[in-house]
Amino acid sequence: MAETKTEIADVERTKPPKERMSLEEFLKWADEDVWAEWEDGEVIVMSPASYQHQDISRFLTVLLSIFLEEHDLGIVLSAPFAMWLPISNRLREPDLMVVLKEHHDRIKEAYLDGPADLVIEIVSSESILRDRGTKFAEYELDGVREYWVIDPERKQADFFVLGEGGRYERGMVDKKGFYRSSILKGFRIKVDWLWQSPLPKVTEALKEVRRRSPRKR
Repeated sequence: MAETKTEIADVERTKPPKERMSLEEFLKWADEDVWAEWEDGEVIVMSPASYQHQDISRFLTVLLSIFLEEHDLGIVLSAPFAMWLPISNRLREPDLMVVLKEHHDRIKEAYLDGPADLVIEIVSSESILRDRGTKFAEYELDGVREYWVIDPERKQADFFVLGEGGRYERGMVDKKGFYRSSILKGFRIKVDWLWQSPLPKVTEALKEVRRRSPRKR
């Protein structure tokens, strides 16, 4: 099928003006319609997400947002919104980020100035090496306290928590299939929810989350 003029225009609009850019040039060029990352001068334009990717992202965004609001813990940021990692010298755009209240000062107009407390990457075929390799190392080095890697194709979810030595330790799923977040006290998610088609209603999932959440004082 031939590309339409609109599709061609979209590709041209999101194409970097040059192969290498300074961080300042990248921030000036990138906007809310551009999904790209910056690696020490190199611009990496991300591929469009699949429907399944978008559906899981939507589900997690709504689920986490309601929980965070109910417990007055923080907010969820979703792509395209960049996270600056000063030690790694990278500007990444995770699928989802949770920023707790005590770190809201890191939120700038166009990017997060420092690590999120929780980062979620939803793996695609073109991102698997970055999500499980490069980004894993960067997020660990820069102090992302909790990292979830969601792989819809393999139906596999891996959870990592930053230990006292600054290294990721694997978070375990309990016998009932729930993972309990280390930084979001009282939040748990059933991994099998992510592979259901259609995904569970958020209202139903919240009943399970609230069942074990600590009561407000």
